[in-house]
Amino acid sequence: MYIYKDIITVEDGKRSGKPCIRDMRITVEDILRWLASGMSFDDILTDFPELTRQDLQAALEFSAMRQHRTIVTA
Repeated sequence: MYIYKDIITVEDGKRSGKPCIRDMRITVEDILRWLASGMSFDDILTDFPELTRQDLQAALEFSAMRQHRTIVTA
């Protein structure tokens, strides 16, 4: 499963080391906040065409796994 391991990246100095989508400056937190504000996947994909549906799913999966404190990095 763990689709996020090939999509979520963390780099020192980029967005303060927050988990980002595919080396972009869009963070997992950004995606969660957009969803929490009521935006749908389609809304986000329209506003940010560089993202894919799989990117959004990876952000959700990554967040869910962090809640369980189970992060797969390899």
